Amino acid sequence: LTTLTTPDGTTLAYADEKPPAATVPDPSLTSDAADAAVPRPPVLLLHGLAGHLGEWDDLSARLLADGHRVVRHDARGHGASTRAPADMTRAAAVRDTVSLMDALALPPAILLGQSLGGLTALLTAAAHPSRVAALILVEAGPQGRNPQLPAQIGAWLDSWPTPFTSFGQASAFLGHEAWARGLDWREDGTGHARVDRDTMVAAVAELATQDYWEQWSRVTCPTLVVRGERGTMPAAEHTEMRTRRPSGTSLTVLPDAGHDVHLDRPAALHETVTAFLAAGRESDDDRTS
Repeated sequence: LTTLTTPDGTTLAYADEKPPAATVPDPSLTSDAADAAVPRPPVLLLHGLAGHLGEWDDLSARLLADGHRVVRHDARGHGASTRAPADMTRAAAVRDTVSLMDALALPPAILLGQSLGGLTALLTAAAHPSRVAALILVEAGPQGRNPQLPAQIGAWLDSWPTPFTSFGQASAFLGHEAWARGLDWREDGTGHARVDRDTMVAAVAELATQDYWEQWSRVTCPTLVVRGERGTMPAAEHTEMRTRRPSGTSLTVLPDAGHDVHLDRPAALHETVTAFLAAGRESDDDRTS
């Protein structure tokens, strides 16, 4: 992993992966052949609360094979990034996303975020529309205003039987091996959390009292909102997003998926994402023809 120090002194650990040479368009192509081989926009992947960039390993490989540059990072307070930064607001998370895009000189990118990472992606698209080519939200939306959320997150983290005594135990408790891979595994074979409870509670504090519907109304790029059939995103929020922004908002529900759609159904999520992006490219072609 590479690290970046943000203007407020927070260290972000990130991975910046380029697609295989075979998937990159040949610059010698001309006319129609060149048009058909337009480089794919980069994709920024944003994980959810208490997660880590390794959750995206499966989807990253698929997107790289499609010809996308893929950038992902451990959000502040998570993984190999600064563990307990003073500022855990959503505004700070947006600044981190923009700082990373600036440092890598990225062109307008596809932002794909799950859960709290999806909210960061949404807010980035609202505040910096010129930086975002498309927005993909997985089990994420603008609803907020859940007074119970901080206490629920605190209770969930308090319930972790840390240190975990085996990888299998951690995978079973946390629900997926990708979560277990995000732990700090020590020489004695025990797995320790790489997040602090109070920092995670701080990350969701503002969601207890505010929503983000106004920011949602300011998003201008094509948007796909993916809900897991067994996820935690309310169906009413899902449909309200398209009601409020009917132009440019696509909705999908993936069956047999919980909140971690990207882990439960990675192949199905990839198919949904690629279909959405292909439809966007066809629309661009129609506008320029």
